[in-house]
Amino acid sequence: MRIVIAPDSFKECLTATQVSLAISDGILRIFPEAEIICIPMADGGEGTVESLVAATCGQIIPASSLDALNRPIQSFYGVLGDGITAVIEMAAASGIELLSAEERNPMITSTFGTGLLIKAAMEAGYAHIILGIGGSATNDGGAGMAQALGFGLLDINNHQIGPGGGSLGKLDRIDHSNVHPLLQKVKITVASDVRNLLLGPSGATYVYGPQKGASPEILEILENNLTHFSGVLEKEFGENFAIIPGAGAAGGLGAGLMPFCGAKIVSGFDLINQLTHLEEQISQSALVFTGEGKIDSQSAYGKTVGGVARIAKKHGIQVIALAGVVASDLTEIYQLGVSSIFAIADRPMSPEESKERAGELLASSSERIMRLILDFKSK
Repeated sequence: MRIVIAPDSFKECLTATQVSLAISDGILRIFPEAEIICIPMADGGEGTVESLVAATCGQIIPASSLDALNRPIQSFYGVLGDGITAVIEMAAASGIELLSAEERNPMITSTFGTGLLIKAAMEAGYAHIILGIGGSATNDGGAGMAQALGFGLLDINNHQIGPGGGSLGKLDRIDHSNVHPLLQKVKITVASDVRNLLLGPSGATYVYGPQKGASPEILEILENNLTHFSGVLEKEFGENFAIIPGAGAAGGLGAGLMPFCGAKIVSGFDLINQLTHLEEQISQSALVFTGEGKIDSQSAYGKTVGGVARIAKKHGIQVIALAGVVASDLTEIYQLGVSSIFAIADRPMSPEESKERAGELLASSSERIMRLILDFKSK
């Protein structure tokens, strides 16, 4: 039996690779002769570097950067097996999981550290950069990133504006005189499955700002500042980037990457599917396992579970999905092609215990599922 395992990470407890190995362990307890193909997945957020480096036999490169509060950290980027493509997770520098709950404040958090990772990859000689922009702690429209790459974001007194979404309202003009010279020579592809526009009720601020620490009062300030920032970008670059799908990703970093870096936004899942040859592997399998920390109605839109299900359905392959938390309304997920969804908990337990035991629970769940399959096969 040939089985493909293609899960996303379980946030705050297991990487996609660890999830894959745990599921594989459970399968092999019942089918020790099974041929298992593990393809750790991501959709542009945390785990993107790991997934692509593993799939292409690349390597991880340590790199110094700053977190979203501009504190020095040791970060990283990946190099794909082709030797010319670097892959960066903005979450590895400007990510929300690098901050405690008390530290999260989109008025002051910045994407400057993400810009430093881009700079490091460019200066190392990589001609193509893939940038995953999920999991941000920021709402600065990519202003910090632009400053790290040499753009002057100046107020009326010709001083650089400060960090964070709280300073965007002070932007008066953009100075290009010190832009990094390599920026015109590198191709930057943005991997994101967030399709939100920059502004409005479904934009960067109102949808994602609350989870980054913004109160209702702060949300209004951030929205007004992003509106002003967007207007300056349109005046400077001659295009309204706010209305492009994906502009609202990562607190507006999507909007900033297009004018400042000439970047193109693509589906994170589709890009990873292409580079890992996921569809080819699924088409030759008898069964597919996938999963993520929480499966709900949103899993149908751009998430790993939904993407894996679409591919498997196309080839008539059954898909089993595992999750730490399973919501009640899953009609759309089943319609995409998932055969069944299982919560991994084996008894009532707290979220903390579920996270602590996630690897064990994944292995046990996949073992029970394979026992059921073995029983059917024997009849």
